[in-house]
Formats: sequence, structure tokens, C-alpha cells
Amino acid sequence: MKLSASIFALLAVATFSSVDAAPAVSTDPAVKTLTIPLTGNPSYQRNATSAVLKARGKYNRFINSASTFANTGTVPMIDYLYDVEYYGTVKVGTPAQSLKLDFDTGSADLWFASTLCTNCGSTQTKFDSTKSSTYVSSTKTWSISYGDGSSASGVVGFDTVNLGGLSITGQGIELAKKEATAFQTGPIDGLLGLAFDSIITATGVKTPVDNLISQGLITSPVFGVYLGKQTTDAVGEYVFGGYNSNHINGTLTTVPVDNSDGFWSITASAATAGTTTTTTSLGAIEGILDTGTTLMIFTNTIATKVAKAYGATDNYDGTYTIKCDTSSFAPLTFTINGAKFTIPPADLIYYRGSTCIASFAYANLPFAIFGDAFLKSHYVIFNQAVPNVQIALSK
Repeated sequence: MKLSASIFALLAVATFSSVDAAPAVSTDPAVKTLTIPLTGNPSYQRNATSAVLKARGKYNRFINSASTFANTGTVPMIDYLYDVEYYGTVKVGTPAQSLKLDFDTGSADLWFASTLCTNCGSTQTKFDSTKSSTYVSSTKTWSISYGDGSSASGVVGFDTVNLGGLSITGQGIELAKKEATAFQTGPIDGLLGLAFDSIITATGVKTPVDNLISQGLITSPVFGVYLGKQTTDAVGEYVFGGYNSNHINGTLTTVPVDNSDGFWSITASAATAGTTTTTTSLGAIEGILDTGTTLMIFTNTIATKVAKAYGATDNYDGTYTIKCDTSSFAPLTFTINGAKFTIPPADLIYYRGSTCIASFAYANLPFAIFGDAFLKSHYVIFNQAVPNVQIALSK
């Protein structure tokens, strides 16, 4: 997507290390799961404004003017660009072609660059369907458009998709023939959506999670998400078919999900922000759990209240400048189905430098987005069948 020049460039080097996942010992061999660890990228460049624009683009149509690990596969995930954006290597076709895909609970399409593309980036890996013996073509097409003018489009095919050792047969894949400039730069070859199939742009195509379930590759219709922090191990993982209790700190709280718009939408009955001496009530907040959005994004009205509570200054591009010293800050706290979940004071800062940028923002949306600023402190189990989520503090 296009990047705004309305705010100075924010650059930071993250010091991450890659470590192997340590799944729990299996107690039920009948349970099939897939574990995908996430690792950090040391060359990542921060830009808060582009993170807001990405969220605006994704949701533009709403803008008003303890599991076990049998048959597990491990795929390292790296964050790059657009703040904490995780992607992993997914193998497609026979023989397998490796593609780097962004895993995103805020969208549902599985698409990537292809040799059919007339303008895909020179550094992108392009899937070549003619080299796959299991590829099946179709007459279906797909097209994704974003509010800032970014877009991608192409044709739909079907092929084997291998997620860390689990082979999905006949998976619908969307081959890009054209993509906007923003998708051409950086290391991302495409995207793997983890939202509901009602928002796939190619109608009638199942999501990878749909097929993992229907093909019996996982025996529980859930996936657990843990995102690492730069200040801790900077390593996370996706577990398909279960969850990793090693990353759960405390009790899981079950939260109903409204998927009527195709998203993992939840409601916080109350929220507070402020300092250790003065707090502000924010009221109820409806929002989407979205691993593909960097910041905690509020409606404009609530964002104004949060900014005032922390003495932050509006940059008029969706972002806020905030004090670098958070010692007097109270956590940003959400009450969700009777339990309290927080964004710790230190995590209220997205970028630290001579000035600091807040990890909360606004994007002219009528709902909130619980992005990575919230998710990186919590473990979330997404249950597609109910649907609901279970949330706990992470460790």
C-alpha cells in the first residue's frame, strides 16, 4: 500500500534471535496439530503512519466518509515492514515451491505473486503453476482493492499446500497477475488469511483452515496464536489444531465471537486508560482481533479520550506522539467477558527515539482493531466452529 509522507520516518533496529519451539509432550496421540513458530527480523523498519494506512485499507468498506503436538510442522515466522508483520514459508505445488506469506487473522484470502504477474516485485518469489504436477486451473478470478488505491488481482487455481508438514490437497490458491507498488517491495510474496471464508474475494473457495478441518489434518477446529516480544524472546508460533500451554500465563477466558462480517469480532464491556493517580473510563469497545494490524486502533472518539488520558499529542495522520517516560502510566485495561486484559505501560509506546510514538491510533473506523499491540501480551485460541476465542495472558 501507499505510504504517507506526513510524518517523519521512524527507524529502529530490533535485536531478535531465532529459537526452536518447545511444544508440550503429547498426551493424546489422536489429536493432530501444526505448530508454526515466529521469529523476529533484525532489519525491520518501523513506520506508524503506514501501519494506520494499512488498517484503513483493510477495513475501508466500514469507514464513514493445552494442546498436544502430533504430526506437527514448524515454520519460522519473521516480522518485517508495517511494524510487527509476521510471515512464514509455505510450500505450494509438486515439487514444492517455497513462498513467504503473511499470516493474517484479519483477512481470508490465500494469494501470492506468480509467473503470470506483469508487475510483481523483482525480489518476490513467483509461483510457477506450469512446474507443479498437482496444479489444477479454473476460470475463477479474484481481485482485492484497498482504500488507499492499492490492489492485487489474478486467477484462481487449486494445488497442494504444505503448512509445516501437513499437506492440504486441492487448496484454492490465488495467483496474482497484477499487484500495486506497495506489494512489490520487501520480502513478502503474498498472504495467508485466517478470517472466515465469507470474505474471500474468490467465491466458493475454502480457506486453508477450512480444509485442514474437512480433510482431517487437524482434529480440533482451533488454532492458537502466540506473538513474541522484542523485549523477551521475540519468537512466537501458530498452532493449528490446538494450542501450546507453555505460553499461557493464568486462566483462559472464553469470549463469544461475532463473525457476521467475516472477522473475529469481540466486545470489551469496559476499558480504562490513564495514570497511576487518574484513570479515564472509555466505555464498551467492539473490535476485531487482527494479527495483521500492528497498532491498537480505536474509533476516533475513543482514541481522543485515550490520548488525553496519557497526555499524547495528535499527529493528525492517525498516530500520536506520547511521553517516552511511562513510569506514571497505568496499563490500558480491557474488561472482556468478566476478565481484565491489559496493554502494559511499556507497550503503549510503539517507537522510542528523541520523541516517542504511541502504539494506539485511529483510522476513521466505526470499530476498534485489537492489533499486535494488544495481542503480543496475550495468548489467543481461535475456535472457528463455535465460533469463539479463548484469551489469557501470555508468558
